Amino acid sequence: MKHATAHAVASGAADHRLVDRPEFEAIAAWIEAGAQVLDLGCGDGSLLRYLKDERGAMGYGIEIDDANILASVRNGVNVLQSNLESGLAGFESGSFDYVVLSQTLQAVRHTEQIIGEMLRVGRQGIVTFPNFGYWRHRLQVMRGRMPVSSTLPFEWYDTPNVHLFTIRDFETFCAAHAIRILERVVIDQRRRVSILPNLMGSLAVYRFDRGLGHKH
Repeated sequence: MKHATAHAVASGAADHRLVDRPEFEAIAAWIEAGAQVLDLGCGDGSLLRYLKDERGAMGYGIEIDDANILASVRNGVNVLQSNLESGLAGFESGSFDYVVLSQTLQAVRHTEQIIGEMLRVGRQGIVTFPNFGYWRHRLQVMRGRMPVSSTLPFEWYDTPNVHLFTIRDFETFCAAHAIRILERVVIDQRRRVSILPNLMGSLAVYRFDRGLGHKH
Protein backbone atom coordinates (compact mmCIF):
# COMPACT_ATOMS: atom_id res chain seq x y z
CA MET A 1 0.00 0.00 0.00
CA LYS A 2 1.39 3.42 -0.98
CA HIS A 3 1.02 6.52 1.17
CA ALA A 4 1.84 9.80 -0.57
CA THR A 5 1.08 12.16 2.29
CA ALA A 6 1.68 10.40 5.57
CA HIS A 7 1.43 12.98 8.33
CA ALA A 8 1.64 10.91 11.48
CA VAL A 9 1.32 7.37 12.77
CA ALA A 10 0.57 6.81 16.41
CA SER A 11 -0.73 4.13 18.75
CA GLY A 12 -2.64 3.91 21.97
CA ALA A 13 -1.32 6.70 24.21
CA ALA A 14 -4.49 8.75 24.56
CA ASP A 15 -7.51 8.04 26.73
CA HIS A 16 -10.53 7.11 24.65
CA ARG A 17 -13.58 9.29 25.07
CA LEU A 18 -16.64 7.59 23.61
CA VAL A 19 -18.43 10.16 21.49
CA ASP A 20 -22.20 10.15 21.74
CA ARG A 21 -22.85 9.37 18.08
CA PRO A 22 -25.53 6.74 17.56
CA GLU A 23 -24.21 5.67 14.15
CA PHE A 24 -21.05 4.25 15.76
CA GLU A 25 -22.94 1.25 17.12
CA ALA A 26 -24.59 0.56 13.77
CA ILE A 27 -21.27 0.74 11.93
CA ALA A 28 -19.51 -1.49 14.46
CA ALA A 29 -22.19 -4.16 14.06
CA TRP A 30 -21.26 -4.46 10.37
CA ILE A 31 -17.48 -4.59 10.82
CA GLU A 32 -15.93 -8.05 10.95
CA ALA A 33 -13.54 -8.72 13.82
CA GLY A 34 -9.99 -7.74 12.93
CA ALA A 35 -11.04 -6.00 9.69
CA GLN A 36 -8.94 -3.40 7.91
CA VAL A 37 -10.79 -0.05 7.88
CA LEU A 38 -10.12 3.28 6.17
CA ASP A 39 -12.03 6.22 7.69
CA LEU A 40 -12.31 9.21 5.35
CA GLY A 41 -12.59 12.58 7.07
CA CYS A 42 -11.90 10.84 10.37
CA GLY A 43 -12.13 13.98 12.53
CA ASP A 44 -10.61 13.31 15.93
CA GLY A 45 -10.35 9.56 15.27
CA SER A 46 -13.18 8.60 17.63
CA LEU A 47 -14.82 6.16 15.21
CA LEU A 48 -11.61 4.27 14.44
CA ARG A 49 -10.78 4.11 18.13
CA TYR A 50 -14.29 2.79 18.84
CA LEU A 51 -13.96 0.14 16.10
CA LYS A 52 -10.57 -0.88 17.44
CA ASP A 53 -11.95 -1.25 20.96
CA GLU A 54 -15.19 -2.99 19.96
CA ARG A 55 -14.15 -5.08 16.93
CA GLY A 56 -10.35 -5.21 16.98
CA ALA A 57 -10.35 -3.32 13.67
CA MET A 58 -7.14 -1.87 12.30
CA GLY A 59 -6.55 0.79 9.70
CA TYR A 60 -6.06 4.45 8.94
CA GLY A 61 -7.91 7.73 9.05
CA ILE A 62 -7.63 10.47 6.47
CA GLU A 63 -8.03 14.06 7.68
CA ILE A 64 -7.01 17.50 6.46
CA ASP A 65 -7.52 19.66 9.56
CA ASP A 66 -4.39 20.07 11.70
CA ALA A 67 -6.28 20.15 15.00
CA ASN A 68 -8.19 16.97 14.13
CA ILE A 69 -4.98 15.24 13.10
CA LEU A 70 -3.46 16.02 16.48
CA ALA A 71 -6.63 14.80 18.21
CA SER A 72 -6.51 11.55 16.19
CA VAL A 73 -2.90 10.97 17.21
CA ARG A 74 -3.88 11.49 20.83
CA ASN A 75 -6.69 9.00 20.29
CA GLY A 76 -4.17 6.38 19.21
CA VAL A 77 -5.26 6.43 15.55
CA ASN A 78 -3.00 6.09 12.50
CA VAL A 79 -3.80 9.24 10.52
CA LEU A 80 -2.74 10.54 7.11
CA GLN A 81 -3.10 14.16 6.06
CA SER A 82 -4.83 14.48 2.71
CA ASN A 83 -7.68 16.26 0.92
CA LEU A 84 -10.47 13.84 0.03
CA GLU A 85 -11.32 15.89 -3.04
CA SER A 86 -7.98 14.78 -4.52
CA GLY A 87 -9.06 11.14 -4.45
CA LEU A 88 -7.39 8.11 -2.92
CA ALA A 89 -4.56 7.56 -5.40
CA GLY A 90 -2.18 6.82 -2.51
CA PHE A 91 -4.00 3.54 -1.82
CA GLU A 92 -3.93 0.41 -3.93
CA SER A 93 -7.19 -1.21 -5.05
CA GLY A 94 -8.66 -3.60 -2.51
CA SER A 95 -6.43 -2.40 0.33
CA PHE A 96 -9.22 -2.39 2.95
CA ASP A 97 -12.21 -4.45 3.96
CA TYR A 98 -14.31 -1.32 4.63
CA VAL A 99 -14.01 2.33 3.69
CA VAL A 100 -16.12 4.61 5.89
CA LEU A 101 -17.35 8.14 5.18
CA SER A 102 -19.24 9.25 8.28
CA GLN A 103 -21.28 12.50 8.12
CA THR A 104 -18.95 13.84 5.43
CA LEU A 105 -20.64 12.88 2.14
CA GLN A 106 -22.74 16.05 2.16
CA ALA A 107 -19.55 18.15 2.48
CA VAL A 108 -17.61 16.76 -0.53
CA ARG A 109 -18.03 18.30 -3.96
CA HIS A 110 -17.31 15.27 -6.14
CA THR A 111 -19.79 12.70 -4.87
CA GLU A 112 -19.46 10.20 -7.72
CA GLN A 113 -15.68 10.29 -7.55
CA ILE A 114 -15.42 9.71 -3.81
CA ILE A 115 -17.98 6.87 -3.80
CA GLY A 116 -16.15 5.26 -6.72
CA GLU A 117 -12.84 5.55 -4.91
CA MET A 118 -14.33 4.05 -1.75
CA LEU A 119 -15.36 0.97 -3.72
CA ARG A 120 -12.04 0.76 -5.53
CA VAL A 121 -9.98 0.84 -2.34
CA GLY A 122 -12.38 -1.14 -0.15
CA ARG A 123 -14.42 -4.33 -0.45
CA GLN A 124 -17.42 -2.48 0.99
CA GLY A 125 -18.33 1.12 1.69
CA ILE A 126 -20.18 2.59 4.67
CA VAL A 127 -21.63 6.10 4.67
CA THR A 128 -23.67 8.08 7.16
CA PHE A 129 -25.39 11.36 6.40
CA PRO A 130 -28.08 13.72 7.73
CA ASN A 131 -31.43 13.16 6.03
CA PHE A 132 -32.67 16.43 4.53
CA GLY A 133 -36.10 14.81 4.16
CA TYR A 134 -36.53 14.54 7.95
CA TRP A 135 -39.87 16.00 9.02
CA ARG A 136 -38.34 18.68 11.25
CA HIS A 137 -36.17 19.84 8.33
CA ARG A 138 -39.20 19.93 6.03
CA LEU A 139 -41.13 21.96 8.60
CA GLN A 140 -38.35 24.55 8.86
CA VAL A 141 -38.25 24.89 5.06
CA MET A 142 -42.04 25.31 4.98
CA ARG A 143 -41.60 28.14 7.48
CA GLY A 144 -39.17 29.80 5.07
CA ARG A 145 -35.88 28.93 6.80
CA MET A 146 -33.02 26.58 6.00
CA PRO A 147 -32.96 23.76 8.57
CA VAL A 148 -30.76 23.84 11.65
CA SER A 149 -30.75 20.71 13.83
CA SER A 150 -28.49 18.31 15.71
CA THR A 151 -27.58 16.61 12.42
CA LEU A 152 -27.44 19.88 10.42
CA PRO A 153 -25.99 22.20 13.08
CA PHE A 154 -24.79 25.05 10.84
CA GLU A 155 -26.52 28.18 9.60
CA TRP A 156 -26.84 28.59 5.83
CA TYR A 157 -24.01 31.13 5.70
CA ASP A 158 -21.33 29.13 7.54
CA THR A 159 -22.17 25.53 6.63
CA PRO A 160 -19.48 23.24 5.20
CA ASN A 161 -22.23 21.25 3.43
CA VAL A 162 -22.35 21.57 -0.34
CA HIS A 163 -25.00 18.89 -1.04
CA LEU A 164 -28.18 18.38 0.96
CA PHE A 165 -30.08 15.23 0.04
CA THR A 166 -32.59 12.73 1.33
CA ILE A 167 -32.60 8.99 1.94
CA ARG A 168 -34.58 8.55 -1.26
CA ASP A 169 -32.04 10.66 -3.18
CA PHE A 170 -29.17 8.47 -2.00
CA GLU A 171 -30.95 5.24 -2.91
CA THR A 172 -31.76 6.63 -6.36
CA PHE A 173 -28.07 7.55 -6.77
CA CYS A 174 -27.02 4.00 -5.85
CA ALA A 175 -29.46 2.44 -8.32
CA ALA A 176 -28.23 4.71 -11.11
CA HIS A 177 -24.57 3.82 -10.43
CA ALA A 178 -24.96 0.04 -10.05
CA ILE A 179 -24.20 0.22 -6.33
CA ARG A 180 -25.78 -2.53 -4.26
CA ILE A 181 -27.17 -1.49 -0.87
CA LEU A 182 -26.47 -4.31 1.59
CA GLU A 183 -27.92 -2.85 4.77
CA ARG A 184 -29.53 0.36 5.99
CA VAL A 185 -30.11 1.79 9.44
CA VAL A 186 -32.15 4.97 9.93
CA ILE A 187 -31.95 6.78 13.26
CA ASP A 188 -33.76 9.57 15.07
CA GLN A 189 -32.55 10.68 18.50
CA ARG A 190 -30.76 7.33 19.01
CA ARG A 191 -33.91 5.37 18.11
CA ARG A 192 -33.98 3.21 15.02
CA VAL A 193 -36.73 4.11 12.58
CA SER A 194 -38.52 1.50 10.44
CA ILE A 195 -41.74 3.30 9.46
CA LEU A 196 -41.53 6.12 6.89
CA PRO A 197 -37.74 6.42 7.26
CA ASN A 198 -37.38 9.24 4.71
CA LEU A 199 -39.78 11.32 6.80
CA MET A 200 -39.09 10.16 10.35
CA GLY A 201 -35.32 9.57 10.33
CA SER A 202 -32.76 12.31 10.92
CA LEU A 203 -29.64 10.23 10.21
CA ALA A 204 -29.04 7.42 7.71
CA VAL A 205 -26.34 4.72 7.77
CA TYR A 206 -25.68 2.54 4.70
CA ARG A 207 -23.43 -0.40 3.86
CA PHE A 208 -22.92 -1.10 0.16
CA ASP A 209 -20.69 -2.70 -2.47
CA ARG A 210 -20.19 -2.59 -6.23
CA GLY A 211 -23.14 -4.79 -7.06
CA LEU A 212 -23.48 -7.38 -9.75
CA GLY A 213 -24.14 -4.81 -12.47
CA HIS A 214 -20.83 -2.96 -12.04
CA LYS A 215 -18.69 -2.64 -15.17
CA HIS A 216 -14.95 -2.83 -14.62
